[in-house]
Parts: sequence; structure tokens; C-alpha cells
Amino acid sequence: MSLAAISLAALAIAVIVSCTSKMNAGVLAIVMAWIVGVYIGGMKLDVVLAGFPTVLFLTLVGMTLLFTQAQQNQTLDKLAHHAVSVCRGNTGMIPILFFLLAAALASIGPGNIATIALMAPIAMSVAGRAKIPSFLMAIMVGNGANAGALSPFAPTGIIATGLMAKNGLAGHEWQTYLYNLTAHAIVAFAGYFLFGGMKLFGSVYDPAEVEDAGFDGKNWLTAAVIVSLVICVVAFKINVGMGAFACAVILSLAGAGDLTEAIKKIPWAVIVMVCGVSILTGLLEKTQGMTLFTDLLARFSTKGTITGFIALLTGTISVYSSTSGVVLPAFLPTVPGLAARLGADPMAIASAINVGGHLVDVSPLSTIGALCIAAAPAAEDSRALFNKMMAWGFSMAVVGAIGCWIAFRG
Repeated sequence: MSLAAISLAALAIAVIVSCTSKMNAGVLAIVMAWIVGVYIGGMKLDVVLAGFPTVLFLTLVGMTLLFTQAQQNQTLDKLAHHAVSVCRGNTGMIPILFFLLAAALASIGPGNIATIALMAPIAMSVAGRAKIPSFLMAIMVGNGANAGALSPFAPTGIIATGLMAKNGLAGHEWQTYLYNLTAHAIVAFAGYFLFGGMKLFGSVYDPAEVEDAGFDGKNWLTAAVIVSLVICVVAFKINVGMGAFACAVILSLAGAGDLTEAIKKIPWAVIVMVCGVSILTGLLEKTQGMTLFTDLLARFSTKGTITGFIALLTGTISVYSSTSGVVLPAFLPTVPGLAARLGADPMAIASAINVGGHLVDVSPLSTIGALCIAAAPAAEDSRALFNKMMAWGFSMAVVGAIGCWIAFRG
């Protein structure tokens, strides 16, 4: 077996393990890259480790550090409570509000996982009090959080755009974000109205028990720092990761955040997963394993079908595996080769990977779907909710494939 085939087999094993066990695929990928590269390929260790994404690592740590502090001092939580009061009396508008709020919060920096961790308990609690079906609230708040996942300021958006830039698709940050946001908005609102959301507009809800969460000095400072970071990144093109580190230091020095505690709560498992798989995919590029992988994908598709095929494949894998940690690092590097072999638009293929991989993430096998189920009211039939969300997740693999084929076929 050639070194290219061995390295590709190593990547396949990492993906399969991530789908079928709780082992961190990044840790496994690092070990496999070391064994394949050094002991089978005869490479030096520093050559193998050259695939470590240093800039991506620092950006992810900086952004998660900043928004962990914003969660600790309850700035994001208070924003969510204030937003609920906007819909006083109009039950049908509440899930719509949570979609918009989740999308906005995820977009400005926390990302989809942190946002749903914050929003799901509030949204599902309000759903129980207002007699809103938990499934409807879950698909709205879940898709809302995922709609902001590929923002240039969000961790997954940073991963996607970084991988795209490395593979010749720099400068498409906002286009990537808007494609994903639009796709999630379409499926969320279609599902909401298809499964009974319209009926909710005829009922009234009294949100008297929603607490009045007033902003204090720490919250105002945190909000000002985050807004300043967004302005500096957009207007002055500062590095978002370094800017986030600076903002985290400002909050800590001002007593508005605790860096020690924030560091403990950084999602290190996800960061290790992303960086580990990136090292292994970097090895594939050195051993021609990525060329072999691209050839295999190209055999099953044509210029006209590649966007639908790749969206279906990434969506199906993403139901079981991490989109940001496994699917994007494994598939985005294939884009240049696929585009060259099939004569297809590389941006269309990358967009299909991004959108197809994310649309399924409200399934109960994903963190987003699982958090929604965990936060469901005590009276809710959790098994029935699980089954509905499982059906939703798998159907989104097909919906994503059809949608990407239509939208990105050129």
C-alpha cells in the first residue's frame, strides 16, 4: 500500500472513530500523523507538525476566552432576558425572536455551541410556560444559533474561512456567512410554519415571570469592548484573534472578567480536535493522500452533481461527527482538486460543504440538538422529542443536498 493510501486510511479511521465513539478525533489524528509520517513515511517530526494551524489556534483561543468572560459576568444572559420582553403577549413571535436572537449572538463571536448553551435553557423554559411545542422552539433556536456559526467572528467561521484561505479561497468570509445564514433561515421558518407555528399567533402569553435583568457596569463595559472589537476588525482589518486577546485582558484588568476561570472553561476538546485533524490533513497533502481522496470523490460525481453529492456526504457524516472539528478540516482541502478535475466552481463546492455539513446539526446526536432536549420542560415527552429531532436531522442531509445542488450548481 502506498504512503498516500496509508495516510488517507488514517484520516478515514479518525473520521469513523469520531462518529462511533467518544474519543477525541484530534488526539487520535495527532498520534496517527506521527506514526504514519515519522515511522512509515520517514519524515522528521517537525515536518509532520508543520501542519499545526498556529493562527487558527490562537484565534479560537482568543475568541472563546473573550466570550467565556462575557458569559461569566452574565452580559449575554441579560441580553437574552431583555429580548424576551419584546414579544409580550404574542406567542407566535417568541420562537421567531429566539431564532433572531440566537443568530445575532452566535454571529458576534460566541459561535453556535456557546450560544445554544446560553439560549436553550431560556428558550425551552419559555416554550413550556407559553405552551409552545418544544420541537418548534428547538428547530428555531437551534437553527438560529447555527445560522451564525460561519460568521467571520465565530469559532466555526474562523475555522472554515481559514481552511478556505489556505486552499485558495481567501476573501469570501461574508459570502460564506450569508450563504449559511440564508440556508438556516429558510429551513427553520419553513419547518416552523409547516409544523404548526402559524397556529401560535392566535394565542396569548403572559410573560410576567421573566425577570428584569438590569445591566451593571461590568455588562456595559463588556458590551462596549465586544462592539469595539467588531468595529476594529471590519473597519481597520485588525487580526480578530489578537484583538480578542486584547479585549480579554481589558476585561480582566477592569475586574469585569476572570481570566483564570475563563481559561478553564475554554472548549479545549474542540480546539484539540480541529488542530489534530488539521495536522493529519496537512500530512495527506505532503504524501499525496489528499490527491487520492479527491480522485475518489471525483469518481462519484460530475460537474453538475458535485455540489449536491458533497453536501449529502458531509451532511450524513456530520450527523454523527463534529462539523467544525472533523468534517470541515477533512473536506475543505479537497476543493481545489475537485474543482480542477471536474471543471466546477471551487467556491460552489466549498459552500456546499459548509452548508451541507451544518444543516443537520440540530439533530439530537449533535451538541445543539442535545442541549435543546436536555433543556426541555419536565412535562415534555423526551423520547418523542428525540425522535422528531432525529427525523429532522436526517431529513436535513437530503434537504441540504437538494438545496446546494440547486443553489450552487452554477
